[in-house]
Amino acid sequence: MTKIKKQKAATGKGYTQEDWDAVSDTPEITAEQFVQAKLFAEVFPLMAEKMRRARGPQKAPTKVAVQLRLDRDVVERFRASGKGWQSRINEILKRA
Repeated sequence: MTKIKKQKAATGKGYTQEDWDAVSDTPEITAEQFVQAKLFAEVFPLMAEKMRRARGPQKAPTKVAVQLRLDRDVVERFRASGKGWQSRINEILKRA
């Protein structure tokens, strides 16, 4: 059986290749197994369809991405107000 070449693990941050090899309990896939592999959508068609239905790019974007520099205390106050803080800033700017 021919083994498919294993990608080199990212070393650094205190870990060596030997460290990664020691904790890896996933067996290497053979060429024969690779040929027999099926696509995710074939094995889990409902899950794949649900993932495809996730929101994608807008057909007609209604907002424009900009870079805006604000005072740190302003940003911290809005972030502290919870989820949706950017939308709240947008509403305030609309009213201004």
